[in-house]
Amino acid sequence: MTMPNPPAKPAATPAPAPLDHGTIVQIMTGILLAMFLSALEQTIVAPALPTIGRSLGNVESLSWVVSAYLLTYTAATPLFGKLSDIYGRRLMLLLALAIFIVGSAACALAPNMPALIVARALQGIGGGGILPIAHTVIGDMVAPRERARYQSYTAVMFMMASVLGPLLGGVLTDHFHWTLIFWINLPMGALALWMTDRALRKLPRHDRPHTLDVLGALLMMLAALPLMLAMSWGGTHYPWSSAPILGLLFASVAFWVLFGLRVARAPEPFIPLSILREPTVCATSIAGFFSVGVFLGLTVFLPVYFELVLGFSPSGSGIVLIVWLAAITAGSFVASRLITMTPRYKRVPLGGLVIGIVMLALLAAFPARLSLLEASVLLGVGGAGMGVMYPITTTIVQNTVAPHQLGIATGALNFMRQLGGTITVAAFGAIVLGGVDIGGKGLTLDMLRGGTLAGADFAVVFGWLFAAGTVLLVAAFIAVLMIEEKPLRSGRDDGGRPDLGPDADRIAAE
Repeated sequence: MTMPNPPAKPAATPAPAPLDHGTIVQIMTGILLAMFLSALEQTIVAPALPTIGRSLGNVESLSWVVSAYLLTYTAATPLFGKLSDIYGRRLMLLLALAIFIVGSAACALAPNMPALIVARALQGIGGGGILPIAHTVIGDMVAPRERARYQSYTAVMFMMASVLGPLLGGVLTDHFHWTLIFWINLPMGALALWMTDRALRKLPRHDRPHTLDVLGALLMMLAALPLMLAMSWGGTHYPWSSAPILGLLFASVAFWVLFGLRVARAPEPFIPLSILREPTVCATSIAGFFSVGVFLGLTVFLPVYFELVLGFSPSGSGIVLIVWLAAITAGSFVASRLITMTPRYKRVPLGGLVIGIVMLALLAAFPARLSLLEASVLLGVGGAGMGVMYPITTTIVQNTVAPHQLGIATGALNFMRQLGGTITVAAFGAIVLGGVDIGGKGLTLDMLRGGTLAGADFAVVFGWLFAAGTVLLVAAFIAVLMIEEKPLRSGRDDGGRPDLGPDADRIAAE
């Protein structure tokens, strides 16, 4: 099953002139605003959930308001990356923004909970399309040696969204109306549409006439969705050994097998074989899966740890969490500078992972013996170490593939990182919710919300959580060791494509 080819382009086109600094700033401003909208929507809803449940008269389905967005967000990421390789970054980013805006309006107008859940799923499709295209645009703008510096700016945007999302969601819900958390996306989305439409007209184009493997894309999404549902529901909504969870896992495995068969046999598979066979892309994706997964998992469960184990007040927990997020951002900035200063750039992620491993090992060994200052210092240093992984994994993957494959390669990497986050959060949740024995029962979310729990040894539980995180970072460290250290390209060849060295013709042909 295929979609019509886009209009064919002339066989030879002149090499695009390098973009000037002013043009790069315009493009970066537009895509950062678009990415901010996508990231903000993952956190702004949380404070409004109880109010939304009461307003729509359905508290039981509230988890789907979050899950529907994250599921479609993750599934859409590689699809839009591929589409941008075929039809161009500008067109597909505008389409993703338009879907996001329509979904936001539908959320605000939803008369009941099922309608809101469907609207959130639509909104997630748009949000998931924004992220890979924005990262790919950076790959189109500048040579690989300079990309990490620009990729680090996205870390600042994500940190701002992580901090401002819950705050803004609470203010709008408490003092105005919960629908404003969705209505606010319309003027911001319209501004992002206008800015990206103007700026991306100046972006060099690398799209080529391809066919979209619709069947392959459908099989990949059908494989990912039940896996993410199983990871989200296992241990919380259903026991891990229950029929619903086992059924979802079986369905995921079956669809992954079908997807693999489709990739092997399709004339032009959804993810090109040249990318799947590239060891550097595979190793980098695995490293991103584990490292970014641990970062997202810790961001979710650290506030619980601060309050239940260390006894911090909500304000104290907020301080340490901000230190953690700021350190992640600082690590991204430092990594973006270091990677351009040394040809042995693998030392940067390896060193950062060692720092993260030491941090988690210390937390696992001494989970209950930290003051507010000690926790801030430890998480600050460890967060800076882990922060190097986000821009570097993107840069390494984009340095490996040809320009016309940047979209699908970047989308596949973002998909792996998001999937790693989903699975890691579910695994950490299983440790916390199942690791405390209270009256012969495991800990539940209702018990956590209830406050004090006599006799619950949370320090031991979170010690196991940090030990699990340590193991996952060790796996990321091993994956980085497997990455082939290819020199970062710093220019373009005469044909208008990045200088890929002796393999240029082979890679471009694929």
